Amino acid sequence: MNEPSPISERYRRGMETRRAVLGDSHVDRAQSVSTDFDRPFQELITESAWGTVWSRPGLTKRERSIVTIALLAALGQDEEVAMHVRATANTGASRNDICEALLHVAIYAGVPAANHAIKIAKQVFEQMDADQTTRGEA
Repeated sequence: MNEPSPISERYRRGMETRRAVLGDSHVDRAQSVSTDFDRPFQELITESAWGTVWSRPGLTKRERSIVTIALLAALGQDEEVAMHVRATANTGASRNDICEALLHVAIYAGVPAANHAIKIAKQVFEQMDADQTTRGEA
């Protein structure tokens, strides 16, 4: 359907950043289910979101994580909120950081959006805690 694009330096940088933020297992899963249909989209987000925006020096990964979660919560992107809350284990954004970001969402994007995102974050944090306990890291 679509020929894979040659791998650019921005794609390589994006893949490195994507793996650092989301983790190898998440990225490997996403790549393993990629098809000819969505491969161009995967390349686009790897180059643009991860290779350009997330790789810029102006903000830390922690700061980008906080901003991203707030934006996704405001937009009601539940699965993406959950994915980026899980990624805080790699970005250094704390639970308090996320709480503060979601308080901003409540004021600037609406209480229902923040309330729903808080519910999602709590569920993700509970699962992360359970996973740590299972691995004996708690």
